[in-house]
Amino acid sequence: MMKISALLLSTTLIVACEPMTYQEEHDAGRAISFAALSAATISTGMLAGLAFLPFLIAEDLHHTNRSMEAAHSSATLDQTYRYAYDRSLTTVPASGNTGVIFRDMMGATKHFQTVLRGHGVAVPENFILTAIRTADRDGFTLYALIHRPARSIQVRDRSGRVRTLTAQDEDFYKPYRQDASGRSLDLVIDWAGVPRTSIRTQKGQAILLTLAANSVLINRRSDDYWAVEQRWVSGGYRGVVAERQKVIERRLG
Repeated sequence: MMKISALLLSTTLIVACEPMTYQEEHDAGRAISFAALSAATISTGMLAGLAFLPFLIAEDLHHTNRSMEAAHSSATLDQTYRYAYDRSLTTVPASGNTGVIFRDMMGATKHFQTVLRGHGVAVPENFILTAIRTADRDGFTLYALIHRPARSIQVRDRSGRVRTLTAQDEDFYKPYRQDASGRSLDLVIDWAGVPRTSIRTQKGQAILLTLAANSVLINRRSDDYWAVEQRWVSGGYRGVVAERQKVIERRLG
């Protein structure tokens, strides 16, 4: 556990200062994966929700799934691959790649709702994966999992103009605290600021879907999101990422 703590701390410092290069991520990932997170550690991390994603990206996919099963997680990687990609995890290589990847949050949400449907969630269409991309060029995206029963919403853009959005519009996949009339709109279930390198692969995306499904199944709620989003779009994304990772590290001991 001391090795894991030291490795996670070094990873946090890299994230807090500069986005990882591919080689840095590869080297750090190899070191963390050698530590092999236990079922108890993964069980604790699953309770942290989407923010646990960067801690799992370097882990062996099959080992992580076995640990999820041993910890009796509400959602596992095997279930995600079965529901979202119609593949048993036993047929999936260690890379996690089966040739299926989403390119935007519309695609991510379609996969996610399929996973929730597999878990028996009532009205999975009410759950949406969203992204704030103001820091994408610097290597980070702010993801949020929201509950929104409306299929069509009216919101105000930055210029104050009222827009009507449906599931076919890219901006539908952003969180909105209020609609154009000032009424409360989205309930945020979970969120995380994630390095873009962690979400470009099918493995990273499968972990995202699994953690998000687990957050729905355990009835998670994140009332602190709106203050975080304000900091994020104002340029404070590095502080958001570093602070959240420190919280996860403390939970992991």
